[in-house]
Amino acid sequence: MFTILKEGFSGSAKSIIQIAVIVIPLIIVMQIAKDFNIIDKITPIFNPISTIFGIEKEASFPLIIGIIFGLTYGAGFIIQSIEEGILSKKDTFLVTAFLCLCHAVFEDTLIFVAIGGNGLHIITIRLILTFIVIYVISRVMNKREKTVQQTTIP
Repeated sequence: MFTILKEGFSGSAKSIIQIAVIVIPLIIVMQIAKDFNIIDKITPIFNPISTIFGIEKEASFPLIIGIIFGLTYGAGFIIQSIEEGILSKKDTFLVTAFLCLCHAVFEDTLIFVAIGGNGLHIITIRLILTFIVIYVISRVMNKREKTVQQTTIP
């Protein structure tokens, strides 16, 4: 019994430390990027993405981080953005939905290339299908938002 508890606590502590090792540096990097206005300089590059999905331009940065570096890093930026009030509920939903479908694009693609897959096909298909799904979801959400606004206006 004691051994099971010891292993459970030990495993949990290791997991917490691993998460902290990832999230804390991300928060520091994000703060430095904000202090030096790096995010403000990078964000306009991704404005077409935010326009297509109907999300705020600030939501594109955590989205791009998740696409490139994966869910763990993307989640760190998303959590930080939510805590700072940068992301709305709608933006948070669309960004996380996108990342559920398409994350760590380069890492995953390289894994499949290593076992004989065509990297260009993999990236292209993943991105196109994800863009289509999220575009449709965002349009449905926007339509519902407008319907709610119209019914609540006297």
